Amino acid sequence: MFSVEKVGDRYVVRTSEKNYEARNVVVATGLYQSAKIPPFSAEISPSVVQLHSMAYKKPSTLPEGAVLVVGTGQSGAQIAQELYQSGRKVYLSIGSAGRVPRRYRGKDITDWFTRVGMFDTKVEELKSSADKFQPVPQVSGKNGGQSLNLHQFARDGVILLGHARDAHEGQLILAADLQETLAAVDQFEIDALKKIDDFISRVGLAVPTENIPRLLDGYKQEEVTELNLQGAGISTVVWATGYAFDFSLVKLPVVDSDGYPIQKRGVTRYPGLYFLGLPWLYNRRSGILFGVGDDAAYLAAHIAARDSHSSRVLPFSDIDMPTGK
Repeated sequence: MFSVEKVGDRYVVRTSEKNYEARNVVVATGLYQSAKIPPFSAEISPSVVQLHSMAYKKPSTLPEGAVLVVGTGQSGAQIAQELYQSGRKVYLSIGSAGRVPRRYRGKDITDWFTRVGMFDTKVEELKSSADKFQPVPQVSGKNGGQSLNLHQFARDGVILLGHARDAHEGQLILAADLQETLAAVDQFEIDALKKIDDFISRVGLAVPTENIPRLLDGYKQEEVTELNLQGAGISTVVWATGYAFDFSLVKLPVVDSDGYPIQKRGVTRYPGLYFLGLPWLYNRRSGILFGVGDDAAYLAAHIAARDSHSSRVLPFSDIDMPTGK
């Protein structure tokens, strides 16, 4: 069991091996603690293998037959691509993640987003707290360095489906929102590239123009609201449906109604308790490898200013613990 509890002016960190006493604790566990699989998955026949994307390895580890992939964030899209390119029949229940090309006008898309200032957007600029949990766009294919496009998947034989909503007696129940979702994914790319084009024009950069081909193949596919898994020959369902987060390890009231830590750039109202490495902790880059260093430096300075002398974390073998939480 792992937990963080406050005892007097210090914190007790319990681990499976030993306990520690600390003046300062930085919780840097990330926002993805456990696989998220919808409850209705229990209604799918036991004859169908189900696994989360975190457990997926490669096509050859799955039973023979068609595969249903649910979710089209980065992982779901890459898994679907690898499966159909390996010769599998793939059904793909698409999600709301947007799409951007891997490269545009001579540069990596992340380079452009950095130049435009998209990663500098601060959390208080979001329209709602729920926007912190919006999926990141599809950026790169399974082998890296290439763009993803659901319309290309459709052209290559993937059966696109709307959002998976329920399951009952061997039937997967789907929302009739395939067209609507595809349109939103397409618009995401249009809007993102316009921001880049406007930036290039505004600062007068001499870079080549580029027109991204607009594919429409997905719109030609039929809206399906029920899918018989056995009838479709589906032997496996891969749930690329994201992760749940849980900060109950901290035995203090430190989260909001979404379960997200209450803090300001990682600093909580409890002296010495901090969070680091979470999406939108301070800005868009807070949960990304190339951005977390800024927040880490901020917390390091905060801790140094708080502690006028040594704050080494020392293991201890026994301590009188208060009862309750």
